[in-house]
Amino acid sequence: MASSKPILCGPCHKGEVNTKADIWCYNCDEGLCSTCLKHHKRSKGTCDHKTIDTKSYKPSIQAIKTECDKHGQQLNLYCPSHLMPCCDECISTSHSKCTGIKSLAGVVEKTKIEKSKESVETDINSILNSLKTIINNKSKNIKTGENQCVSIKKSIKKIRQEINKHLDHLEKKLCQETDIIWNQEKSKATDFISEIEVKTKSLREMKEHLQTVTSQTSKQQSFLGVHQIEQQVHQCQRYVEDLETDERVKEVDIKMKENDEIEKILRKLGSLESLGEVTVVKTEVAMNIDTSVKREAQVESQEQSNINNMTMNIETKIKINMKKYISDMICLMDGRVIVVECWGKVNLLTSDGKLQKELPIPGGVWSVTQINQNTIAITYPKEKAIKIFNMENDTVTKVITLDKYCCGLSSSDDSLVVGLNKDEIRIIDLEGNTLKSIPVESESDLDNLVYCNDRVIYSDYRGKAVYCYDESGKQIWRYTQDLEGPRGLCTDTYGNIIVADYYSDRIIVISKDGQNSKVLLSKGDGLKNSQCISFKHNECSGFICDKTSNYLTKFNLTYR
Repeated sequence: MASSKPILCGPCHKGEVNTKADIWCYNCDEGLCSTCLKHHKRSKGTCDHKTIDTKSYKPSIQAIKTECDKHGQQLNLYCPSHLMPCCDECISTSHSKCTGIKSLAGVVEKTKIEKSKESVETDINSILNSLKTIINNKSKNIKTGENQCVSIKKSIKKIRQEINKHLDHLEKKLCQETDIIWNQEKSKATDFISEIEVKTKSLREMKEHLQTVTSQTSKQQSFLGVHQIEQQVHQCQRYVEDLETDERVKEVDIKMKENDEIEKILRKLGSLESLGEVTVVKTEVAMNIDTSVKREAQVESQEQSNINNMTMNIETKIKINMKKYISDMICLMDGRVIVVECWGKVNLLTSDGKLQKELPIPGGVWSVTQINQNTIAITYPKEKAIKIFNMENDTVTKVITLDKYCCGLSSSDDSLVVGLNKDEIRIIDLEGNTLKSIPVESESDLDNLVYCNDRVIYSDYRGKAVYCYDESGKQIWRYTQDLEGPRGLCTDTYGNIIVADYYSDRIIVISKDGQNSKVLLSKGDGLKNSQCISFKHNECSGFICDKTSNYLTKFNLTYR
């Protein structure tokens, strides 16, 4: 749709003359009248500019950024290692160790914009189809659930007719439980559909914007515009790929397990306690997603996950000077950092290392993990307890009491994984119910562990080893080579394990299969007494903290 406001000629307007523009120049970003257009076409510096009739010009096109958001300088370089445009300041601060830096103009010149556009458009269509399929499946699932719910109620009614009025309250109770459970699942499914519809709308807007960007902008602007849209599309691709492991995608069946005592109770009604149990059965759904990110991953995953291709660089060291022995440190989803003092305070830092506040949590803490945006869980070894803390209103919302001394803590979905004494890792729900118990061996307390892809990895600094177990309790591998005192752990997106080896002042990566390792950083890089390491949420960067909390060392991890 053309602009309803008349566009004025830029050069004339600068001369304080209001002349209606006939042409819009994308390079100059201003309108031109017929007279100024003649000069514009004859000038050597502007003769090749991209112009369009003002009737077809769409002023609503989003601005394509040609300057660096961080430094405000012109984007004139391109880093092939990170696949991103950069300014001079970016190269000197964040890409100093990257090789093959190129001129952005040269990259633009060689890039086939139409091909990039087609690839992004294909990805958008693929994502839209995938999301549409999920919505259709989930909508059908809701209808099925409604029918199943009706069927369950009929079964309950039939059972109820066989017994006397003594069981009226049990029927009512079970029906209410059925409705509550189904309403919860239905609400989750409906919210999930709404979330996907928001993504769908965003993708359609990207698709429309993509057409405009490539047809009505300069080549460099087209390149940058497509690149910016491509980054947004890749975020959506990662979102869809993450749905493969998202509990919300699973099919939900509402079923009832009939109480085994019913036949007996028909003869002896006095002992009847329940008519049944309403349960939710979730079934995996094949997503069949095909996007450029996934297609590239299929080709390059072996190369990218090879630890020999990994490089870790120190971006900066932030002086925090807490000067307290620390037991744990995590990066929160919003970029802030939590640093836990041994048996002491829990400190909340901003993303640039400044102390924001001390969380009002009683002392005696050891390990911390984030459950969701506003909720963390903390272990209290001496109390044999885990406390769940809401950071939004600064309150302890639940205390889970355990039967053993507890240290290390990790989380996944709605589960907590906690290290107990030196011999057990227990997986529990947020109510404290035991889901799985894994017997392990360790010479030191289980105070550093991570839970990733149904595997539990923990470090034994006295035994100088890192262990990996599956959920069934089977030891997958044990790694001891070149370790002198492994402490902090985290995992990258490929399942490789990053270890802060305290006594050797090194950061070591162990391959996912536990067969190989590589030193990423060492004392020569400025490390000393590295105690904890954590990735920022959904990023290949994070922080390392030394034992006495003098510095937060920010690192970047690249795959070549």
